[in-house]
Amino acid sequence: VQLQASGGGLVQAGGSLRLSCAASGRTFSNYVMGWFRQAPGKEREFVATISKGGGNTYYADSVKGRFVISRDNAKNTGYLQMNSLKPEDTAVYYCAADIGLGARFITTQARYDYWGQGTLVTVSS
Repeated sequence: VQLQASGGGLVQAGGSLRLSCAASGRTFSNYVMGWFRQAPGKEREFVATISKGGGNTYYADSVKGRFVISRDNAKNTGYLQMNSLKPEDTAVYYCAADIGLGARFITTQARYDYWGQGTLVTVSS
């Protein structure tokens, strides 16, 4: 499956952005999806994940209550709604997908086989 992330940009602290992850090549509903981010000078970290059908989600503590992951399998697209953004949310955001055999969702980036190219989110103070 090929993934294309979009929706990044510059936003003031407290603002919102919605990232999209368009999937192609395979049946999107067969894949667990996740979002990760990499801030300047830091390692890539887990943000959120969602099960194949969308019924189960899991978030990093740093974004819980502010970000919402969702998916529309009919549109082959996943989303990350980011609210109450903080300067520390500044990073390149990546979407990822994996067949996830036996898993409702996946938080470990090493388990993901497919990655989008990343989209930059910059939050100004």
